[in-house]
Amino acid sequence: MEARSVDAIPRGDAWQYEPKWDGFRCLLARQGAKVDLRSKSGEDLGRYFPELIAAALELKATSFLLDGEIVVPHGKTFSFDDLLQRIHPAASRVKRLAQETPALFITFDLLATAAEKKLSAQPLHQRRSKLDVFARQQFKSHPTFRLSPVTASYATAVKWLKQSGGGFDGVIAKRIDLPYQGGNRDGMQKIKKFRSADCVVGGFRYATNKIGGRNVVGSLLLGLYDDDGLLHHVGFTSAIKREDKPALTSKLEALIAKPGFTGNAPGGPSRWSTDRSAQWCPLKPKLVIEVCYDHFSGERFRHGTSILRWRPDKAPRQCSFEQLKQKAVDPMKLLSS
Repeated sequence: MEARSVDAIPRGDAWQYEPKWDGFRCLLARQGAKVDLRSKSGEDLGRYFPELIAAALELKATSFLLDGEIVVPHGKTFSFDDLLQRIHPAASRVKRLAQETPALFITFDLLATAAEKKLSAQPLHQRRSKLDVFARQQFKSHPTFRLSPVTASYATAVKWLKQSGGGFDGVIAKRIDLPYQGGNRDGMQKIKKFRSADCVVGGFRYATNKIGGRNVVGSLLLGLYDDDGLLHHVGFTSAIKREDKPALTSKLEALIAKPGFTGNAPGGPSRWSTDRSAQWCPLKPKLVIEVCYDHFSGERFRHGTSILRWRPDKAPRQCSFEQLKQKAVDPMKLLSS
């Protein structure tokens, strides 16, 4: 069951709302002594989360299918970076991380039990009622499993959206009158809070394709200052209009000068890049741009950003990590409510 990205929370009696957890989506199935963890892409996640398999085998129920999210707690938040560390080929490291940073499974749907093998055909409001009963019977003595909160209140959903960060990054809205919508986006919508940041353009990369026989900019490399005055590379944006590239390239080439970034700098070639696409040109820290982003963790934008506007009124040194700090939200409080 996939979610369609929308700009606003839908309203009406046909909807229920949940926090949008920032983890790995997972179907967890148990049949007797066998437990299967399956990602949205169909990948087997079991070898990366042995603690979840062990916990599932400790539940009293021996046959069930749950839809949920794998998260890794870090203090009062959930850490996507710690979660990424779990996807490692070495079994010894997986075992160590399972002990050092054990994962949780946040459940939000029940698709099958021993008594009802086709719960997925029932509308969500029936499935959720049965999930609540299942969770009370099964999860109470097993803290690895948590029940995701749900509400029919639009006001509560708005509150959750305003609070998002540190482990949940928005709100999920689901149609309560539909059966499980496997493989489509008809029954579920996701809404994220708008976020923007002012960044220094610390460098750029040329595009692989020329315009009019000329090399032009392909992406801007973004930087933020730390408390020591070092400019760190934090991500990129490639959302540059084709018609703007020649003039912007001339502007950038006039500012080329080392070192560009004085803290963390862009990396070298990777398996996803060619030598040319990995090369970058350092710039004098003169240009400031405001970008829109959806998530920032580990001192990096998790994904590419989109350009909102240039900020000639902003001094580059005003572009610091401080602007991205927000009041810590404790997602564990939502799970215990």
